[in-house]
Amino acid sequence: MANATVLPLPRHPVGGLLAQPLEGLGRMFYMVEPELTTYKTPEEVPFFFRQAWPYFLAFIVLENLVLWLEHKPLSRLNDSLTSISHGIFQECGRLVFRGAEHWMYIYIYENFRLAELPWDSAITWYLALVGVDFCYYWVHRASHEVHILWAQHQVHHSSEDYNLAVGLRQSLLQGWCGFVFYLPMALIVPPAHFLTHQQFNLLYQFWIHTETVQTLGPLEWVFNTPKHHRVHHGSNLYCLDKNYGGFLIIWDRLFGTFAEERPKEETVYGLVFNQPSFNPFYLQIFYNKNVINKVRAMNGWKNKVSAVVKGPSWLPGRPWTGAEEDKIDVKPRDKYDVRLPVWVNVYLSAHFLLVVLGFQELALRYMSMSPLVVLGFVAYIIASLTTIGMMFDGRPGVCLLELARCAVFVAAAPRVCGLLAGAPCALLVPGLQIAFGLSGLFWTLQALRVLQIKIKTK
Repeated sequence: MANATVLPLPRHPVGGLLAQPLEGLGRMFYMVEPELTTYKTPEEVPFFFRQAWPYFLAFIVLENLVLWLEHKPLSRLNDSLTSISHGIFQECGRLVFRGAEHWMYIYIYENFRLAELPWDSAITWYLALVGVDFCYYWVHRASHEVHILWAQHQVHHSSEDYNLAVGLRQSLLQGWCGFVFYLPMALIVPPAHFLTHQQFNLLYQFWIHTETVQTLGPLEWVFNTPKHHRVHHGSNLYCLDKNYGGFLIIWDRLFGTFAEERPKEETVYGLVFNQPSFNPFYLQIFYNKNVINKVRAMNGWKNKVSAVVKGPSWLPGRPWTGAEEDKIDVKPRDKYDVRLPVWVNVYLSAHFLLVVLGFQELALRYMSMSPLVVLGFVAYIIASLTTIGMMFDGRPGVCLLELARCAVFVAAAPRVCGLLAGAPCALLVPGLQIAFGLSGLFWTLQALRVLQIKIKTK
């Protein structure tokens, strides 16, 4: 699928300066009008998720303001930036693949569709809404009940915190693993409607990752809410493999995977066997090794296949998702944390912000670049976020990686500015080169042990 670089003009009267921000806010809660979000072709569908980043960040700030007013602990910097890094990883994948993950859906619709639903009908729009959410339930359920899919999805559950930033902690590869579950829709639902609602469904799920909203009352019989999704993210025994819904919770109620939150029992977030790391690249891929090790430990080809396609807790002679008596009932535990000096956190936050701004510039212009150039940009962004994560971990030797990252920026900055034609970077390049050069000098002194950073690991 070729992604559109120019968004369609709004098909509604101009509602003043607040119209567009309010529409963007409404999309975060699936509060949208069918006639304003109906498109004829896939190329017309805007990048709603990419447009929502200002709202993501604003809501994260608002959530922390509420926590501060309630005298509760704020989101941890290291964990939150790691979560946002995963979101950028996912978006980088979309820049590289350029929508190719949807080509099979479009191919099936164009060649094998069973009906020609009117693209501008509200009925088609609502059918797509329900269809996408129904398929998402099964994608999500399979991601917990099929070991190789869990190896990708576990990224989303790897945080020991539960906040809005976790809503951005997504897998780079999961879209390629789960697309097959949506293909039956291609026999009926037009691709533009599918792409629209897939984004709205994902946007809605962002705000349910919070502990600041306790309950929504009767609405929770139908809609997925923070109360329901907190259960899904828990590692407590009663939480495992429950509440898979995206926008609607009715599928869990229908198919027996619903569980109510237990307010008197502390919910323990994170993986059953947590990985102590803030390195986003490592967290994206580490669990695949667990799948390989389990396959190697099995005797016979049937058990080896089962180790891949059955649940993470499956053992020979046990049910598909494993026996309850074999599962670990996780109890409250200390969170992994590395305490760095304030100035190091400031440094990492500043460089993280620069990476985010660089990504935004790339996202605006990548369609005019060659795939090889885009791949180079993405590689640098992923390497930068990985290095920042390793620094949050206090990894030995990471100063050499940071030195190399700064050196690459100093050398490549003029060329990069030329590729980002039209970006207001010409005036910024000299200053950024000086800043990165000084950073490189500092990390050289760190590598030579002239300077040392004192860290504490809890």
